[in-house]
Amino acid sequence: MTADQYLQNILFRESVDVTATSPLRRIQGQITPLIQSWAGHHLRRISPSGSFAKGTANKNGTDIDFFISLADTATAPLGDIYNSLFETLKAAGASPKKQNVSINIRLNGYDVDLVPARQQNMLSEDHSLFRRRANTWTKTNVSTHIAYVMYGGCVPEIRILKLWRNQKGLDFPSFYLELAVISALRGSGGTLSQRVWKALTYIRDNLATARLVDPSNTNNVISDDLTAAEKAAIVAAARTALGAKDWSEIVR
Repeated sequence: MTADQYLQNILFRESVDVTATSPLRRIQGQITPLIQSWAGHHLRRISPSGSFAKGTANKNGTDIDFFISLADTATAPLGDIYNSLFETLKAAGASPKKQNVSINIRLNGYDVDLVPARQQNMLSEDHSLFRRRANTWTKTNVSTHIAYVMYGGCVPEIRILKLWRNQKGLDFPSFYLELAVISALRGSGGTLSQRVWKALTYIRDNLATARLVDPSNTNNVISDDLTAAEKAAIVAAARTALGAKDWSEIVR
């Protein structure tokens, strides 16, 4: 079996159902009443985002993100909105966990990340969301994120590297990883295995210093989300992968 066949088999094994009948989509119906009760008339919509919407999800460790769009009439501070949603989920017995911009709950065996954000104005899909680690807010546009990754030409490579990240236990946020792979492979050809190798080489050689920004807001520096020590751990893992004798040592 060639390296490309090996990786293609993994991608097939890890394919995720994204149809209308997907179990992950049914979760939206389960959480909607609680979110509607919490947000009231400020709720614009709840929509899938993250890896599921971008096509970069894998069955192993499958999760789904939901973007909770609130109207600009929700004038409370963004930190208060975030914490209010957390307390609502806690009161409902959902055992929520605070992350950077999302709140994680476990539902039907899946990790579900909820991202509350406020529309900046009714003429734009730009939103303001709370960044808990920095105790500040940032502007973002989830629709831009989805299109940027979906049409970036790197979905198979991203999926392989997300499996590598998960299997090696790395703290490497998905959007950061997606931006790194797209940056690594921009304008490149080659087979799947060659491109994954090139992305790993980029991570080893450039991740520590590369400045990767939100394509919808260049002031939002995604590469600042990890510390130097956290980046060093990812770089070390990439260096180990590039020293492997067989692809099975890199990803399974």
